Amino acid sequence: MASPVSPFPPLRRRRSSAAAIWSRSIAGCGNCHSLQDANGPLPGRELAGGPPIKEPPFDAYPSNITPDVDTGIGAWSDDEIVRAIREGISRDGRMMGPPMPFALYRGLGDDDVRAMVAYLRTVPAVSNTVPASVYRMPLPDSWGPPVAGVQPPPRADRVAYGAYLAGPVGHCVECHTPMGAKGLDLARLGAGTREFAGPWGIAVSRNITPAAMGDWSDAEIKRAITRGVSRDGTPLMPPMGYGYYAKMTDADLDALVAWLRSLKPVE
Repeated sequence: MASPVSPFPPLRRRRSSAAAIWSRSIAGCGNCHSLQDANGPLPGRELAGGPPIKEPPFDAYPSNITPDVDTGIGAWSDDEIVRAIREGISRDGRMMGPPMPFALYRGLGDDDVRAMVAYLRTVPAVSNTVPASVYRMPLPDSWGPPVAGVQPPPRADRVAYGAYLAGPVGHCVECHTPMGAKGLDLARLGAGTREFAGPWGIAVSRNITPAAMGDWSDAEIKRAITRGVSRDGTPLMPPMGYGYYAKMTDADLDALVAWLRSLKPVE
């Protein structure tokens, strides 16, 4: 029997370095998938599975996404990993659930998501068995039809590219947009108000539209993103992955700020 043909062309290796930067910066994979202390991911435990994320509808355990064959994704094919990221389907066909924002990850460009997979192949394998997530809510039969043929916007279009970083890549909008009855309230994109419980107490995501940040300078916005310092000098709270965002490139930060400036002001 002939082997199935991958729907993706061979990865263009020049993209892998960008994906490595994203995975450790704006994408912030390790913000959920790594055990951390106050200084960031624990040494030798990067991407080996993170602390549980507990909400009323679920107890989610971020999986081990290192190349370990037995407890990670070392035995998965590239296509299986891509499908898991963009469609929320595990290797055995099970539907994966929140807080992974599959509705956003479906928009990851073909080359970019494949480059992220190439990066995941390079991290050290760590043996760490992660418990199965528990959902007290029904999961859908699918998060949408199969995904293929996604092309990201050109980097020259800073607003569109910034939206790509804030959506599919960095999922900023997932935390900074209020939830409605059917998911994110896109009419109030960027208006904040989401609550996040953790060792820090209760953090409330800020309004990042020009109604709240229109008079901030570009430098002040970048400092808030990369250093967790507000305009008045007060520290911002987790779960923002400031240590990851500090590794963003200047060009990506500029695009992200351009996108923020373009948002509809929401009081």
